[in-house]
Amino acid sequence: MDPWLIWLIVAAVLAAAEIFTLTAALGMLSAAALVTAGSAAVGLPLPLQFVVFTVVATVTVIFVRPIALRNVLQPPAQRFGVDALVGRGAYVVSEVTGLGGRVRIDGEEWTARAYDETLVIPPGKTVDVMEISGATAIVYPRD
Repeated sequence: MDPWLIWLIVAAVLAAAEIFTLTAALGMLSAAALVTAGSAAVGLPLPLQFVVFTVVATVTVIFVRPIALRNVLQPPAQRFGVDALVGRGAYVVSEVTGLGGRVRIDGEEWTARAYDETLVIPPGKTVDVMEISGATAIVYPRD
């Protein structure tokens, strides 16, 4: 079997393994095997193929992998949907207790419950949205 074909098979196996591990390391090794397959296809001797694989693998794992992981592990820049409502202020429309009530958040009326079940928040007060549970805003008064 030709060496370039063996390197292609190694690259494919490493790429498939990367799909299951999601560490980016096996993907970098797969890229190194792919580059080595190209060098083997142009007729580079076997010892030099190993040197090419070692150099490319080292460079990608040391320099490219940290950049890739930094971009993958970043939290999303913006919150969307109901997650975006957490931390916002709301206006109490009808009395909010631990059992229920109504608040207006950004012009929309929501059912609400007090974060502290012993609190009674009168209409007209401003509250902070602590969390969203289903279609109910859990709120705490601003003082």
